[in-house]
Amino acid sequence: MQTRSILLVLLATLLLTATGKEAVMAMEIRSTAFEDGDEIPSRYTCQGEDNSPPLSWSGIPPEAKSLVLIVDDPDAPDPQAPKMTWVHWVLYNLPADGSGLVEAVKVLPPDTLQGLNDWGRIGYGGPCPPIGRHRYFHKLYALDTLLENLNRPTKSDLERAMAGHILAQEKLMGTYQKR
Repeated sequence: MQTRSILLVLLATLLLTATGKEAVMAMEIRSTAFEDGDEIPSRYTCQGEDNSPPLSWSGIPPEAKSLVLIVDDPDAPDPQAPKMTWVHWVLYNLPADGSGLVEAVKVLPPDTLQGLNDWGRIGYGGPCPPIGRHRYFHKLYALDTLLENLNRPTKSDLERAMAGHILAQEKLMGTYQKR
C-alpha cells in the first residue's frame, strides 16, 4: 500500500511538472479556540470577556491585495424561526500577507479598517443569542484590490464594495447557546 501511495505522489508531481502548473494550497481560516462546527468557548461571548477569538489563515492567493473578515449569525433571533443575520464584526483591508489575528485583538494590522456591527458600533461583539443554539460564521475573503475608506460601512456596504473583487473565500463556523 505504501508503494502505491508513493507512486501516486510521483505521478501527480510529474503531471504538475508537465503542465507547468504549481499545486495551489486552498485558503483556510482556523482558530485555536474551537474547531469548525464546535462550540465557541464562553470567554469569547457576552457571558465571558466578550473578546475576539484567535484566528489564523493560510493559502491566501498570491495575487490578493487585501482580506476581509465578516463574523455573522444567520440564526437571529431564534434558530427555529430566523428572521435576520446578525453581524458581529466587520474588518476590511487586512494585509494579504498577514497570517491572522491574536485573541482579544486591540491593535489591528496597519491600514486595517472596521465597519459597524449590528449593535451599531465598531469592533467585535461576541455571541449573545437570545434563544437556542446559534451558528457563528467567520468569513474570510481574499480580494484583488485594496478598498477605499468606506467610513464605518455596514456588512451590506462592504459586500457591495467587494463585488467583483473576490478571489477566494473560506469560513470557520462555531456555535453557541447561552447557559
